[in-house]
Amino acid sequence: MNTELLEQLAGPCGVETDPHAPGCERVVFCRDDETGLMAIIAIHSTAFGPALGGTRFRPYRSEAEALTDVLRLAEGMTYKAAAAGLPLGGGKAVIMGDPARHKTPELLRAYARFVDGLDGRYVTAADVGTCAEDLDVIGEVTPHVVGRTSGAGGSGDSGRSTAAGVFYAMRAAATEVWGSEGLRGRAVGIEGVGKVGAHLAQLLLCEGASVVVADPDPQAIQRVRETCGDEVPSVPRVIDADVDIYAPCALGASLTRSSVTALRARIVCGAANNQLATADIDLRLHHLGVTWVPDYVANAGGLIQVGGELRGHTGSQVHQRVRGVGDTTREILLQCAARRISTGMAAAEIVHSRLREAPAERLP
Repeated sequence: MNTELLEQLAGPCGVETDPHAPGCERVVFCRDDETGLMAIIAIHSTAFGPALGGTRFRPYRSEAEALTDVLRLAEGMTYKAAAAGLPLGGGKAVIMGDPARHKTPELLRAYARFVDGLDGRYVTAADVGTCAEDLDVIGEVTPHVVGRTSGAGGSGDSGRSTAAGVFYAMRAAATEVWGSEGLRGRAVGIEGVGKVGAHLAQLLLCEGASVVVADPDPQAIQRVRETCGDEVPSVPRVIDADVDIYAPCALGASLTRSSVTALRARIVCGAANNQLATADIDLRLHHLGVTWVPDYVANAGGLIQVGGELRGHTGSQVHQRVRGVGDTTREILLQCAARRISTGMAAAEIVHSRLREAPAERLP
């Protein structure tokens, strides 16, 4: 879809649904001239419940690029909820702009009005460029928000739960590949040490793994060293580093046809969404003997936490469900070994089986 058509659909200020977004129940373009808000909300599925997914705030080069990103992310949330067995649908939102320059309370409140206008079909949370404090502001306008600070009645930053889910998935994969020692003594390269990657580094060090990190933000590197110690070296990139496990925890599409041939890791498991640049990378990794834990399986911990808010789950209940990410990973890897299929194929079969069980009716 070209930018001109997007501009016609969106209009100068208001909400329109794009009828040309295949696979989505609804795509909404949101603009507010007074605050400069330009956002897109994609509701991929409400088959099992409200479409829950974070709001990403990024300086996209065009509306077309933002649309492509939000559609992929929304579909991924449907898969993530289904793989984790959650009574939720899949959705996502993106706000176009540089959060350091353009994010204001007024803009967030304007965005919240659009979320509120969807009457609970979409429930928002944090993502790249947004945080629990931003959700507090959004929560002033709409109740359809989760992941606010504890002071505002939410469960707080979901980054720790996301990191924990990745850790349990990684440990399950390491045990399948290397046996009972699992992660102990293994080298893990973490790409991106923001609010998820930094927590993951701590968990891995406590497990007896060694960690090397890469991040273009020197402040992020410094925060990791302050938390984990100077024993965590940094390198320009980790995808082709001499590590046992590659953990992409930044933006997606780092696994390309060229980059996977340079991989030295035996396992790929991280928090980034949409790690495969193209769908065929799954089979390429399989043929190369690399165990890839599909991103929507490994990074479900944050969704489990904020989804637990909607059902009133306690912290211990949430953590028990997050531990289940490891069980799901183990189930997928056993299917792969028994049937000699790729991890992506095995995970997709589990998701599609659960989606076929969904009620015929969606949310109104």
